[in-house]
Amino acid sequence: MLDREGFRPNVGIILLNANNEVWWGKRVREHSWQFPQGGIKYGETPEQAMYRELEEEIGLRAEHVKIVGRTRDWLRYEVPDHFIKREIRGHYRGQKQIWFLLRMVARDNEVNLRLTDHPEFDAWRWHDYWVPLDTVIEFKRDVYQRALQELSRFLSPQHERRHNARYLRQPRAPGANAASAKPAVVAETAAPGPELALLNKK
Repeated sequence: MLDREGFRPNVGIILLNANNEVWWGKRVREHSWQFPQGGIKYGETPEQAMYRELEEEIGLRAEHVKIVGRTRDWLRYEVPDHFIKREIRGHYRGQKQIWFLLRMVARDNEVNLRLTDHPEFDAWRWHDYWVPLDTVIEFKRDVYQRALQELSRFLSPQHERRHNARYLRQPRAPGANAASAKPAVVAETAAPGPELALLNKK
């Protein structure tokens, strides 16, 4: 389902714990980390799609979270041509997303990365709210920054004061790596790693 401009409606999820850390997932068999996201099906509202994707991707249900806020409007990113199959080039441009900020009210052990036969993540951890964007695939970074900026208004003033655009993009300290801040919680899976597919679903 594409809009007239070639963007696929989509939702993104920023999930907080009690310490205002965010759920940060490692894509299956890839070295990139990201937030849960997924397409809105025909007839779904963004909120309905968010709850479905939340359960499909990380195993949490509506009773496990509380909605804190959402972006006011769609945030868009374009997908480079070499990630799009030839037959839809010229029609599909990318994703337009409504982002939700959620508070997790369940225990960490409720997270289940293997609820479906095609998991999106093979590890996860809690990370400071201002995540390192250099671990996110490049064409999504601007939308991540904009979503984090807009939704930070729902956090405490202390967290808002920490933010500026340079902080989001600054390189990690020497010797740091993508998994340095918190140990990853790994879910073993034999499922093949997903390729960036026809509509760049996630």
